[in-house]
Amino acid sequence: MIIQSKRVWIAGQFLAMQIEMQNGKITDILPYGTKAADIDYGDKRIVPGFIDVHTHGAYGFDTNDAEPEGLRDWMKRIPEEGVTAILPTTVTQMPDVLTAALKNVATVVNEGYEGAEILGVHFEGPYLDMEYKGAQPPEAIAKATVEQFKMYQEAAQGLIKYITMAPEHDVNFALTRYCRETDVVVSMGHSSATYEQAMLGIANGATSMTHVYNGMTPYHHRKPGLVGTALRVRDIYGEIICDGCHSHLAALNNFFQAKGRDYSIMISDSLRAKHCPPGGNYQLGGHDIEIGEDGLARLKGTDTIAGSTLNMNKGLKILVEQAMVPFDTALNSCTINPARCLGADNRKGKIVTGYDADLVVLEDNYDVTQTYCKGTPML
Repeated sequence: MIIQSKRVWIAGQFLAMQIEMQNGKITDILPYGTKAADIDYGDKRIVPGFIDVHTHGAYGFDTNDAEPEGLRDWMKRIPEEGVTAILPTTVTQMPDVLTAALKNVATVVNEGYEGAEILGVHFEGPYLDMEYKGAQPPEAIAKATVEQFKMYQEAAQGLIKYITMAPEHDVNFALTRYCRETDVVVSMGHSSATYEQAMLGIANGATSMTHVYNGMTPYHHRKPGLVGTALRVRDIYGEIICDGCHSHLAALNNFFQAKGRDYSIMISDSLRAKHCPPGGNYQLGGHDIEIGEDGLARLKGTDTIAGSTLNMNKGLKILVEQAMVPFDTALNSCTINPARCLGADNRKGKIVTGYDADLVVLEDNYDVTQTYCKGTPML
């Protein structure tokens, strides 16, 4: 199949090109009009597929539900917002719930599914700080141990690729070191860590930070904490929720100014309520949540933010049009940066021959015209 556009994102710029796809890969990239194209997208932008490394669910499904068809439905439908790869994300819960959720992801990966590729699992908790737990269920927060994590990884059949944990509660950084040694990305979050503790976490193998600004000590000029660490250490990845609600637009701009174009990662942190009609009863980690008019989820009856219903294409628009982040920096944050963080940048995150044919066709208003998951049109 050959598609073409006068605006194809290659090497940090838009060029008039055509893309040939076969067997799920980009097999050739040629100047616009070189061959007869199956589809000509004219002036619409073709960019790499979006990668969401922190998302709990959508369409009424949550990763912790452990329902195979719910997970399959999510993967099949999420390309509508340009997502072509994903880390289904757990939320802190009791061991039996987490074990079932991990086994479910492994089952679906082994048995097959359509749509966005499951690159692994993001294991958010249960090794978190009680004070900065956010909406994570306090009754299920646990002490970090290598032994228990091995049990979870076995249930996942090795699919846990990313873990959020509070470094200050990892005694001697034993789990951080183990994850580093077994190629699991350690992301510091839901944490009361000081700047000094965070630096020790980095020294022992942490390479990312979970939803910067949220679920961590706030920035103070004499106590920088995790936020100060994220802004100071440029070559540590930092996730950030780009809905304009979790963080002020100015704070988004500050973050991207500090991190640059190579280490920022846009996430949705979406819940099961995403792509669902307004209203309805929802839960997170067994606790009731409600969705406000601003699209934010909060623990019912409180002001505690529990997650978002952000679409990734809308997050890109917010970054560029409202937070005034340069387009290349914003696009990198949902394409090549998460791919590089996960070690998947040898096949995802760029429009290059030999890479997976994961592509998004965007209107000027950031609506998605078409998404290709390994060359398969999904809309």
